[in-house]
Amino acid sequence: MKQRTPILLLIFLIFFMISLMSNILGPIIPDLISGFSLSMGLAGFLPFSFFVAYGVMSLPSGLLVEKYREKRVLLWAFLMAVIGAMTFALNPEFQFALVSLFIIGVGMAMLQVVINPLLRVAGGEEHFAFNSVLGQLAFGAASFLSPLLYSYLVGNLFTGNDFFLFIILEKWVPESLPWVSVYYLFAGIALMMLFVISRVKFPQVELKSDEKVDLNRDLSLLVKQPTVWLFFIGIFCYVGTEQGIANWVSQFLQDYHGVDPATTGAQVISYFWGLLTVGCLLGLLLLKLMDSKQVLLIFSIGAMLALSYGLLGDGFGVLVAFALCGFFLSVMWSILISLALNSVKFGHGTLSGILCSGIVGGAIVPLIIGGLADIVGLKTAMFFLFLPLVYILSVGIWAKPLVANARVKSLKAVFSKN
Repeated sequence: MKQRTPILLLIFLIFFMISLMSNILGPIIPDLISGFSLSMGLAGFLPFSFFVAYGVMSLPSGLLVEKYREKRVLLWAFLMAVIGAMTFALNPEFQFALVSLFIIGVGMAMLQVVINPLLRVAGGEEHFAFNSVLGQLAFGAASFLSPLLYSYLVGNLFTGNDFFLFIILEKWVPESLPWVSVYYLFAGIALMMLFVISRVKFPQVELKSDEKVDLNRDLSLLVKQPTVWLFFIGIFCYVGTEQGIANWVSQFLQDYHGVDPATTGAQVISYFWGLLTVGCLLGLLLLKLMDSKQVLLIFSIGAMLALSYGLLGDGFGVLVAFALCGFFLSVMWSILISLALNSVKFGHGTLSGILCSGIVGGAIVPLIIGGLADIVGLKTAMFFLFLPLVYILSVGIWAKPLVANARVKSLKAVFSKN
């Protein structure tokens, strides 16, 4: 086990980095809008550029891993992150922001495909479930810290702070756009990851049958099944809702409640991601006690209630409500994926690729909200989020998995088994 520890720590670090680089967009959207004088509709193309890369690269990344192996794909992924971050850092203009986000998104999609099979082999199959939870905790920790990192950089640059990092960044970052510093920092982090990965010896990963992507027989059979498309839409709706809230809440709070996006707005997004992580842990417990469809129904209703108060309420309760949205969204991804895989008998690797392509919902839904906001205002536009939430709720009604999730009869039994 001691020999596995370095590679496991590296994998958890990669989980952390994926989240850190993926979840910074929400806090900086208000800065992008004001810095480049964007309409809401144009601002919607920013998350679109990032998440459409997932839709484009999810299936091809699986084929790249099979042909070139994990280490090489990881190196390529972080190289893409460096190129993407520096593209915008050196050219802080809207059109370069779009190109930058797409390149970074391609890199993050490649990382997502590599990481789980590598974790299974590096940590041992018998520890895979436990290590997966640790990986999600690392992912959640970075989600929580990412908006705070943005606040820290913006709050300390060009204030006379003599910390060496700020002295270096102030030579490169325009004083009128201090948030551009985030991209320089990401480029530096990705470079560091390139060096670390290049020095690590990776275990030989033999992909299991349910991890392989078959673009011939399996794909042609799967796309003919209505159930596959229904669950694809479910993943599309989940990621669209998650990113629709995360990317627009800071601008909403600034426009309707006078909240500073660099401080309170970023904190709300931070707590949104933090509570999403906490909810995942509670979800693990609930799934041992209840049918996953029941859990999905309860959390879907909770998300709609929290979103309703966030959009219609006032005062401190609005901040709490938007943060709680993260808590109620927390179990949806894992339940939708498991229901989908348990509803089809074959081709789980290819099916996973199809489902992960549904991450493109994170591109489309924020774009729709931005376009609607230019016509009817951001508050009314954000009511669009109830459409995907209602669909997710419906999955808890119509899903008919071939295998139900294993449950115990009492809370005491959960701990006695452990």
